[in-house]
Amino acid sequence: MEIILIQDIPNLGDKDEIIKVKDGYARNYLIPKGLAINATAPARKRHAENMKQRAHKETKLKEGALEIAEKIKAVELSIGAKTSSKGKIFGSVNTIQIAESLKEKGFEIDRKNITFKEEIIKEVGKYTAHIKLHKEVTVELPFEIVSE
Repeated sequence: MEIILIQDIPNLGDKDEIIKVKDGYARNYLIPKGLAINATAPARKRHAENMKQRAHKETKLKEGALEIAEKIKAVELSIGAKTSSKGKIFGSVNTIQIAESLKEKGFEIDRKNITFKEEIIKEVGKYTAHIKLHKEVTVELPFEIVSE
């Protein structure tokens, strides 16, 4: 029996994928739990139209993310932190400070989309943050930690 998955199911498939499973598995588990629908002709037609609309929206989102990525590449961030005489930071610098600095520059980026290689930044210096703007668009942002 062919079904259309309504959500991601581990070891089976991803959302909106049309897959073939055994009849009993589909009728007794997937369809009653709301994890899938039967892939009838009208359901396939609706699915194709939804996928077409989603692809159109996805390209618009990606284009917007690429524009923001180009603008972010031109930004130079300098984050001030209280330090000791040896250059060690009291506390650490994390994604919250990066997000706040970007907000001051006019970019509204969620801190959950910002990562950097170093787990904890505790020294003055230059680092690179990776900002995920879209599932296919990631930009590297160099920033510098300076002593206040």
